[in-house]
This record gives sequence, C-alpha cells and structure tokens, in this order.
Amino acid sequence: MIGSLPPRYRVNIDPVRCMECGRCIENCSYGVFSRDGDRIQVNSRNCTACHRCIACCPRDAISLEEHPCDYRSHPLWTREAREAIYNQARTGRIILAGMGNALDYPVIFDRLVLDACQVTNPSLDPLREPIELTTHLGKRPAKLDLRRREGGDVELRTRLTPNLRIETPVMIGHMSYGAISLNAQLAMARAAKETGTYMGTGEGGLHAALHPYQDRMIVQVASGRFGVNIDYLERGAAIEIKIGQGAKPGIGGHLPGEKVCADISRTRMIPEGSDAISPAPHHDIYSIEDLAQLVRGLKEATEWKKPVFVKIAAVHNVAAVAAGIARSPADAVVIDGFRGGTGAAPTVFRDHVGIPIEAAVASVDKKLRDQGIRNEISVIASGGIRGSADVAKAIALGADAVYIGTAALAAMGCRVCGNCYRGLCPWGIATQRPDLVARLNPDEASEQVANLIRAWTLELAELLGAAGINSIESLRGNRDRLRGYMLDESLMEVLDVKSVGA
Repeated sequence: MIGSLPPRYRVNIDPVRCMECGRCIENCSYGVFSRDGDRIQVNSRNCTACHRCIACCPRDAISLEEHPCDYRSHPLWTREAREAIYNQARTGRIILAGMGNALDYPVIFDRLVLDACQVTNPSLDPLREPIELTTHLGKRPAKLDLRRREGGDVELRTRLTPNLRIETPVMIGHMSYGAISLNAQLAMARAAKETGTYMGTGEGGLHAALHPYQDRMIVQVASGRFGVNIDYLERGAAIEIKIGQGAKPGIGGHLPGEKVCADISRTRMIPEGSDAISPAPHHDIYSIEDLAQLVRGLKEATEWKKPVFVKIAAVHNVAAVAAGIARSPADAVVIDGFRGGTGAAPTVFRDHVGIPIEAAVASVDKKLRDQGIRNEISVIASGGIRGSADVAKAIALGADAVYIGTAALAAMGCRVCGNCYRGLCPWGIATQRPDLVARLNPDEASEQVANLIRAWTLELAELLGAAGINSIESLRGNRDRLRGYMLDESLMEVLDVKSVGA
C-alpha cells in the first residue's frame, strides 16, 4: 500500500490576526478551509498555491509554506519523479497538468543580452524622437512594380496581399472558450481593441458576446473544427490553422464533457455534455500540399480578403516545416515553443517534447533567409514570453511579432498554479462554474491586460532607442544587437549570435 503522500504545501492561519470572518472558506474552490464550530479548519492537502485565500484575507492572517514535509533528497529520484510513479501506480492513468514546461531547463532568453549605443553611434530618445512600433503581418512583395501616369501620378501595379496592422508587436494568443471563461475572453478582447492589437479565439469558436470585437479577433481552425462555419470565418480579421501546440506537440486536445455547458455547446456546435476531442492530426492534411489546399480553401471562402496563419509546435525540424509553409499561400507561421501554456496536457509531453522558442525562431529565420523567401511570410513567436525584453530578443532572433498567453492571464490575477484542467480556478479564469466565473470583472481585467501591453510597448520603444534603432522592422533578425552569455558554442551557432565581449 502506497499510503498518503507528503503534502506539497502547508497553509497556516495566525490565530491572533484571524477574525474568523470565513472569507477564506468562501473564496477557496479547492476545499482547503472549513468551519468547525468557532474555528476555521485547514486541510493543506487540497491546496494548489493559487493564493486566493491570501489575497482575500482582510487581516493578512494566512501564510503558505511549500514542501513542509519532503522526501529524502536524491539527485535522480526527485519528489516529482516519485510522486508521478505513486499516482500512476494508484490510478493507471496519464498525469495531466496545466501551464507550461515545469522542468528546470535554462531559459535562453536570460542568457542573451541586448546591445546599447554609446558615443560614436548615439542612442535615440523615444520621448523626443519617433520610434515606429507598427507592424504588418502577412506576405510582402519581393519588389514593387510602379508606373508613372501621363499626369505625373504614380500607380502601384503590384497586387498586395491583405496584412494585419498592429500598433505593437505584442498580440494575445489563442485560448479557447472552454479552456478559459467567457469573462476572461471578453477582458482580453477589449484590451486588444484598446491597444491596437489582436487576440486569438482558440479552437472553441467565437461566442456571440465577442462579436463587437470581431475586427480584433483571429479565428482558429483546429483539427476538431469546433465552431467552424462560414459566419465564423467571415467574422475574424484573420484565420489561423492550428497544426501543433508547444505544450503538447504531436497530440490533440480534450475538453471534458462536464465543462461543455449549454453556452459552450452552442459556440462549439457539439452536444451539451459531450467530450470535445481534437484529433492529433487534421484528417485532411498529410503533406504541405494538403495544407496549402486548406489555406487556399479558407481564402476562397473569405474571398481572399483575410490573411491565413499556420500554427506549428517548435520541434527539431521546425525550420524545414516553416519553409514549406512559406511556399504555400499562407501569410504567417506561428511557432509555439515548449514553454507554451495550456489548459491541460500530459506532463510527459509538456515537460519532455519540443524545443525552446529561441532556438526555433532563429533556425526558421535563418532557413528562410538562406532560401531567399524570408519576405514570403511573417513569423510569430509564442511560448514563454514574460516581458518586453523577451519580446525584443525574439524579434532580434527573427520574429515579426509575438503572442502572449500566460502573461495576459497573470495580468488578470492568474497565479500559475497549474491546475487549470480541474475547472476550479478560484480567480474565475480557467473555469466554467458560474459562481467562480463571476469573480472576474471583465472591465477591471481588460484594463489590467491593456496596461500590461502598453507598459511593454513603452519599454520596447526605450530598448529600441537605446540601441539607436527607430523602427521595430530594423530590429527583426538583427542578431548583431544580441550577445550570448554563458551559452555553449553549438547553441550560439544555432542562434547565430556572438559571445559577450566579441
């Protein structure tokens, strides 16, 4: 018999400060707190470290301790390795988890430093000089064909493809209705509209409440085709075909039937209470030619008025796949690194499959440049973007823009506890329980997400000015503005950056 496992957290209540108001009981959706007569009882084994109780306690009487009782230390048989065996021995099931890769891999972004100007090449002052952060996503012509008319006017004869114009190179990635609440989607949609950027719908369709923001929405077509019809496609400003996801490359998705309420049923166009299972492959795509046919079909359905993106997971052959996508009619390739978040994924995939976004973007950019087709397609990076410095470094490695996901959720209050798949999010984000969803105020949350994007945009302007660059376009693929610190030679060769001091 395996028996009870040591608790991961210990929740303590200071009896002097606690006034037994019961707010911890009301706010904890995991059942940590209960009332026993005049006292509040604590069951630390239910704690997920979501911090809801700490945030709501009016007397700051609650504290949290991680690993209060641990196992004998061992360099190979860590707590996580042992508990995975104990849980699978007990259940015989796949272990699920939310959020991104949780292993202690080095973060490449943290080992890249940005350049700054000094005397002979002076920096720019964003407060007094224009810094252009506007970005266009889509195909660019190799050259422009111009003709001068008799009256002297110039006529553009080159046919330009539709592009998305964003005022900042930061967009909000795809998180579906079902994985997150409608209030969370509403908050991010409003923030996208306020900041002049776009957000993704995820594979869960487009709820009617989001129709006022449809000009700022990128609709997604995934393997399950949930919610996909001509009305859905026409409402989006752009369309994204999801082939893979950084948190779980090579597999599909699964929204449990208990989360498929009447509203989600209508939006996804599936029976209420049924499991929404996305197959691992698209059953009509088995080659780049098949993918190109779907891209053309979506463009035909929307009269060639909308750009079409293709999202792939960052894996070892990502550069070759991206080069194939660039030769299709697709307008942008989205590369999702192994630190990308998710509502639920097998931990064995989340933590052990895929490669970092930094290496993936650099290799894709180099491959496209070597083949002379870099302008044929835009590159969007996602998966573990934590701040404006990460944005700048991703663009310097070759991206045109980035998607953020977990950062936007954190701006709304998410504590990254990794229990999204349980549907009990006490912050009203990754849940469909009406009482929990109501905790998230879309107006307040949208302001917080918009503030985050504005703050990052201001910092990006400062970083560009310090580097003596007056447009985000001049940073794209400009690896001379990066230097590697404590990176091995082979990785620096993949990134195509020099060492500090070089």
